[in-house]
Amino acid sequence: MKTPTLASCPCGAGAAYPCCCGRWHDGLPAPSAEALMRSRYSAYALELADYLLATWHPRTRPERLDFSTGERCRWLGLELRSQQSGDSHATVEFVARFRIGGGPARRLHEVSRFVREDGRWFYLGGQFPD
Repeated sequence: MKTPTLASCPCGAGAAYPCCCGRWHDGLPAPSAEALMRSRYSAYALELADYLLATWHPRTRPERLDFSTGERCRWLGLELRSQQSGDSHATVEFVARFRIGGGPARRLHEVSRFVREDGRWFYLGGQFPD
């Protein structure tokens, strides 16, 4: 796991990590689907596999995530495009930029689906509109 600095959070919201996604990574429930999506982006950037699995809905969650295989992925930035939220379901559209190894920068454009159960938001899955 990478050690986060006290500078800005990887999600790009402009706050220091402990006051931003660090709270959710430490166990507080994310208050919205957007906050969960941002915290999951930060978790990918910081290689927090346990957090990603814990916030993935059990119905769609993979058995495991392994950041130790393959080339390193460096997350370069996050742009939120839109969000729609109700009491128990939400979608968040985003574009995340990343680089694998020394290769060119790439982008992941996804519309993520979330569900809220027992007061906690969970990631269900996503579609790629590109």
